Amino acid sequence: MAKITRSPPKTTKPAAKKSTKASRKNSIKPWTPAEVREAFTRFRKANPEPKGELEHLNPYTLLVAVVLSAQATDAGVNKATRTLFAAADTPQKMLALGEDKVRDTIKTIGLYRNKAKNVIALSEKLIAEFGGEVPRTRAEIESLPGAGRKTANVVLNMAFGERTMAVDTHVFRVANRTGLATGNTPLEVELGLERVIPAEFMLHAHHWLILHGRYTCLARKPRCEVCLINDLCRWPEKTV
Repeated sequence: MAKITRSPPKTTKPAAKKSTKASRKNSIKPWTPAEVREAFTRFRKANPEPKGELEHLNPYTLLVAVVLSAQATDAGVNKATRTLFAAADTPQKMLALGEDKVRDTIKTIGLYRNKAKNVIALSEKLIAEFGGEVPRTRAEIESLPGAGRKTANVVLNMAFGERTMAVDTHVFRVANRTGLATGNTPLEVELGLERVIPAEFMLHAHHWLILHGRYTCLARKPRCEVCLINDLCRWPEKTV
């Protein structure tokens, strides 16, 4: 009697699981224009004239402070720049101070060696190409050593009153967590926020979002119970 051989049962390959984060973003119900307006109306009522927390004396020192703030806290930068800016508040004075002195003055800030090089290099470029003045376009500011898009947006907003959206870690977190403007990169979030936030709020919008992320919508333990927009927030894990 011939031996019957049976082929092993076919196994169905499990479907690839979608990223939880991606599926969560896709399932978030977009904010309505009325909800966005309500959120920023509340921010404005609570803090009509929000200010950035980086201490500076003029557009040049603001530019330097923002460059130094990469991967550092505003408080830590302020502690170092009080001494630095007392000695050098223009590109010319910064060059006269010299890289070694700049490095020693800012050594409490992370990546201080490379940042000292950038401060000297951007000061040289400001003098050589822009008459010692901070330029007023994003592309020109981004051309300076150590300055990226976020730096340019902060300087354009705070020094020159442009309605730009600077996306730091706080803004990126708040925008994604609340569902206000989701994105995988700071640029995606920046453009998303610019699309949904009414023009009347744009001058102060990035400050409101930064301060909200710094003091309320914290990274590890958000303070949902005191959040001004907790009823509008789309975060599925909010505690209220």
